[in-house]
Amino acid sequence: MRLGLNMGYWGAGNDAANLELAKEADRLGYSVAWVAEAYGSDAPTVLSWVAAQTSSIDVGSAILQIPARRPTMAAMTAATLDTLSGGRFRLGLGVSGPQVSEGWYGVKFDKPLARTREYVEIVRTALRRERVDYQGKHFVQPLPGGPGKPLKLTVHPVREQIPIYLASIGPKNLELTGEIADGWLAIFYSPEHGRESLELIAKGRAKAGKAMDGFDVVPTVPLVVGDDWQAAADHVRAYAALYVGGMGSREQNFYNNLACRMGYEAEAAEVQDLYLSKQYEAAAAKVPLGFLDQTALLGPKERVAEKMQALAESGVTTLTISPVLQDLEQAKVALRVAVEALDLAGVGS
Repeated sequence: MRLGLNMGYWGAGNDAANLELAKEADRLGYSVAWVAEAYGSDAPTVLSWVAAQTSSIDVGSAILQIPARRPTMAAMTAATLDTLSGGRFRLGLGVSGPQVSEGWYGVKFDKPLARTREYVEIVRTALRRERVDYQGKHFVQPLPGGPGKPLKLTVHPVREQIPIYLASIGPKNLELTGEIADGWLAIFYSPEHGRESLELIAKGRAKAGKAMDGFDVVPTVPLVVGDDWQAAADHVRAYAALYVGGMGSREQNFYNNLACRMGYEAEAAEVQDLYLSKQYEAAAAKVPLGFLDQTALLGPKERVAEKMQALAESGVTTLTISPVLQDLEQAKVALRVAVEALDLAGVGS
């Protein structure tokens, strides 16, 4: 199992610290630094900034939002970043959610599985530098009856194949991820419940005639180092409440559904009720301690190492950590503790 760093969103007042963390992760031998986007900072700009100031760590999008870009634009961006970084780019994709897709991008959140499949097919075609001539239900290129003709990418990526990751949560989307992607970007992953998701991914791999060998399982896991793991868990409550309670809508919240599938149906409903009524602190207080412990790295190095061992045994191949609510120096210490814990666990690669 390798280590990654999740830098989250840019522009939240911690940009300089995030860049320093990426440099520290690069120095410590982390395999990848991921950058997110929603409706603020875009990932490619930040990734180019980070890649220019690091030397060996990969840079990855977690995620580029599918409704934000035509698939050929995503391929152009991937090829450019791979070239600028010297072959260090990983392309993470996801459909986002209905509020962002329709509210920010003006793109109907419709048929996400079929749309994702077509999107990835076009991206792969473009990155192979083949002429893009695609007649799908959601994407048609070139447009019929006009002056357009099939074109091919003029940029040569450094690698023959840029790895494509999908962020997925639901059962059907997990199976699709196994079928068409090279890796899975997971959130709120737990060793206790991760096997069910990985079985669905393996089902998709089998459908494509592929094994799990070489497939990258990449959960992002909050990390809070401290002597008291329960006190450390309190620092993750606001983050968990935001996703379980406030993402999407009452009718369509993928993270809430995930918590329900993990056995926290009543608690997830209560957190959502409180969050949507703007009782944010109360919502955070109601996030179950067990849910936080299952989905985060909490406590002293030895306890973190035990959790890392369980994660590796469950099938995780790249463990992406996100230091929570810490200043720069504390976050650097957390990165180093993670390296030491991985060594202590004996599951590093």
